[in-house]
Amino acid sequence: MSEHASPRPEDPDVHLSVYLHGARFDFAACLTAALLFIQDFRAHHYPDAVQVIPGDTAELTRLPNERLYLEP
Repeated sequence: MSEHASPRPEDPDVHLSVYLHGARFDFAACLTAALLFIQDFRAHHYPDAVQVIPGDTAELTRLPNERLYLEP
């Protein structure tokens, strides 16, 4: 599988913008993984430290370890 391929091609991809220790990171993630990532990240960091931004995700790197966020 390509590093740019979604683990769930049937899910739409979303743009995640993550703020961590003063740095911003932007990733693409399938909707299922994004929702679980957001829930987990907000529970362990600041509630507003991750956002979903509308727009194209084609040029974004996939969320690292995205597959780990496919199951609750």
